[in-house]
Order: sequence, then C-alpha cells, then structure tokens
Amino acid sequence: MKPIKYSLFAVTIAAAFSGSALAQDKSDWPSSITIGTGSQGGTYFGYGSGFGAMISEDLGLNAGVEITGGPVQNVTLVETGEHQLGFVTLGPADEARKGESPLMPGVPHEKVRALFPMYQTPLQAAVLASSDIESFQDMEGKRVGVGPAGGTSATYWTRFFENAEGYGNVDISNAGGSDTAGQLKDGLIDAFVYAAGLPTGAYAQLAVENDVRFISMDEETLEKMMAIVPAMAPFTIPANTYEDQPEDLQTVSLWNFAITNTDMPESLAYEITKLAMTNHDRMVTNHAAAKETLPENVLKNQVIPFHPGAVKWFEANGYEIPADLK
Repeated sequence: MKPIKYSLFAVTIAAAFSGSALAQDKSDWPSSITIGTGSQGGTYFGYGSGFGAMISEDLGLNAGVEITGGPVQNVTLVETGEHQLGFVTLGPADEARKGESPLMPGVPHEKVRALFPMYQTPLQAAVLASSDIESFQDMEGKRVGVGPAGGTSATYWTRFFENAEGYGNVDISNAGGSDTAGQLKDGLIDAFVYAAGLPTGAYAQLAVENDVRFISMDEETLEKMMAIVPAMAPFTIPANTYEDQPEDLQTVSLWNFAITNTDMPESLAYEITKLAMTNHDRMVTNHAAAKETLPENVLKNQVIPFHPGAVKWFEANGYEIPADLK
C-alpha cells in the first residue's frame, strides 16, 4: 500500500557507524528503514526526525522519516511492510488489529508488534480570542479543523462530533497541523481541534503569533468523549504549556507506542528498543513529549503484542511482559 499522496514527504538521514552497532551481527538487518510519522506541526514528525537520527548514528542504518496521515495510516503501512517502524496511538492500532481499519476494513492487522512506549496524546482545542466559542457545545454549526484525514485527531474528533448529542452539525475540515493553524489564523475555520503530544508545535506557534483561547472540557464533554472512545482516559494539560494558557486544561488522552512488523529481525528490534529506553535525555531533546518515553510505561499497552526483540530487552531489565502480550 502506497502512502496517501497528500501526506508523502520523506527526509533521509545519513547513516553513521558507531559504538555497539559495529559489534552487532547485522547480517539479517535491512540497509535502511522508513519511519511513519504524521503531519508537519505535529509531535510525531519532530519526535521521529530526532529518533531517526539516533538510529542512523548509533545503529548504522539509513533511517528515513516520512510524513503520513498519522496512526491509522501508519499501522497499515507497518502491517504491509512498506514501513519498518511507525508511531501509533493505541486506539487506531487496536481497531486495525481487529480488522476495523478504515483503510483496510475487514482485514485484521495481525503482523503488527509493539516496541516501546512513547507518550500520551491529549486532545486539544483552540480558537482565536475574538471568537464567540467558549466551549465545545459552542462549536455546533461551526467549521472546525480536525487535522489530517486518517490521523488520530480526525478519527476521534470526527467520531465525537458525529455521535455526541448536542455537539453535532459541525462542518469538518481536514488538513495537517500547521496548515490547520494557518486556516484558523486566516479565518477559514472557526476552531482548531487536534491530538498530539505536548507541547504541540502548531499550537505553540499559533499562540505566539496570535491572541488565542484554549478550550477546556467540562465534565459533560469528558464523559461523552470517554463513552464514545473507551480507550481514552482523563488528562490535564498543565497551565502555561502554551502562551495565552494561564490555567490547566481538562481533556482526555491516548497512549502512543512505536510499532514494527513481526518480520523485523529480533536483534534489530532489541537494539531499537534499547536505544529509545536507555537514552532518555537524548529522546527529550528530540521532543519534550519524550519525557514519558520511559520503560516503566511499557504496560500502558494492553492491546498490541510486543515484538520478541522488545520483550527480550524489557525482561532483561526487570519488566515482565504478560504472556498474552508476547
């Protein structure tokens, strides 16, 4: 399956051989890997670009990052073997494993395997300060940008607006994170709702360049969202995460994990997992959201089986993986 045309963009990072990679038996390793990320302005792209550079430098592979439509597309690209590494939120990944992917409906994604925990993706929302929108209920009848089609944001915000009573009749607009922020700034949409790790670049830039208001979920909205998407859990966006955001924001979130195909060599899966789990400071340098990229979060995933290489690293370091996730 080829990446959707609107989302295709590749950045190739030159490989450099160093450290343990030279000593590693790489006879069954590919010469390069492609990492499926998300749209520009989203967290996946920044996180993946930095991690791709780490893979190239430490493991001696050409690691290319590719802009895609996000988790819904990434899980299918990994399943089909077009991408060797991808980033997903657990909701779309679980649905794809059950054969409920909108890209390949009725086809269970049985070759997808988890590698390591990344971070939580909170749902977020902003409007221009001049807007009359003060709550999610006020978005009824408005034009709302929800991020790129097929991404976590578009998937779950659209599902929410279509199924939550009293929140319907929203005119949905699809575009990448940075483009959607630009549309809000230009008055082409009334609200920008999204899902990405903190801080989200598109919101950060929007808040610096414009007077904006961030929308917090009230209890009614929280309850309806979690009823529609049971995989979500309550989440607090700390005050001052962005300019023009002096108070905490209440919302919901989903966990993100890195995934691969079951065909990835066990030694490579082990080394990629080890690289992410033992270089916390470098990961946070890639993106601040990586502060949650910690081995103790491994069992936040209860739906995707782990690759044997990942299991080997976690269990060698004191983290027991349940039998049903091996």
